[in-house]
Amino acid sequence: MKTRILLALFLIVAATNCFAAVPAEWTTPLAPFKISGNLYYVGSRDLAAYLIVTPEGNILINANLESSPPQIRRSIEKLGFRWADTKILLSSQAHYDHAAGAVQIIKETHAQYMVMDGDVDVIQSGGATDFDPTLPHFAAAHVDRVLHDNDTVTLGGVTLTAHKTAGHTKGCTAWTLQTKDGQTHENGRTLNVVIVGGWAVNPAVSLVASHGKPASYPDIVADLDRTFATLKALPCDIFLGAHGSYFDMLAKFDRMPKEGLSVWIDPNGYRTAVLEHEATFRKELAKQQSNQ
Repeated sequence: MKTRILLALFLIVAATNCFAAVPAEWTTPLAPFKISGNLYYVGSRDLAAYLIVTPEGNILINANLESSPPQIRRSIEKLGFRWADTKILLSSQAHYDHAAGAVQIIKETHAQYMVMDGDVDVIQSGGATDFDPTLPHFAAAHVDRVLHDNDTVTLGGVTLTAHKTAGHTKGCTAWTLQTKDGQTHENGRTLNVVIVGGWAVNPAVSLVASHGKPASYPDIVADLDRTFATLKALPCDIFLGAHGSYFDMLAKFDRMPKEGLSVWIDPNGYRTAVLEHEATFRKELAKQQSNQ
């Protein structure tokens, strides 16, 4: 009996700590805003979600936490768009902070869920098959279309390209599309948008075999090599990401009233961020190799 009580207390504490570990900016609302053309931000102060509006319905990138769908819906409706017009749901990566809300969004909107091949099993197992066993699980969702590197998603004349940038997750995805910065789609410059899915190595992830334990998955280093090569090759005018912190979103948001939508045009910031994250990866790889 004593053992059972202690176990129950442990589980309560663990669950409490897990909940407390969610950063406040993941759940704190941020006023939704237009980024460029038909592209809008509808996420929280850090967990990013993007709406692409088309004449045939809308595309939503990222479902975020289990608690996020009501926040995303409020943001979409505050912009004057209909939640029910969400026709396609896309994913940046198969971690709980970007995918746990998918089941509710699909239930409410009947959107088609499209996910990169390396992440499909994790999404459909609710995180149980993730190579990082320390991450929370979430409600499993059915994937309607399995994407592959450089596949395109098209709706209402808008095309997004899915770039497989594996390593953070096996199917981590950078999304690219083009927008116009004029008042109508027919005028203004064409701008290249990059939405980075992820590029960091989580603390529990092993890049190399060490002390009898294998790497988190066999091709993780090769995947990250390809990821940074891919990201460096992408043309970028508007730099976005699955977390606002990737692209200094809050600081840019604060500048928007004075500077307008031009704050989101940041090709130099994109190049610098990619190189900095690649350097961090190389440093971590060297550290783990030295500890083998």
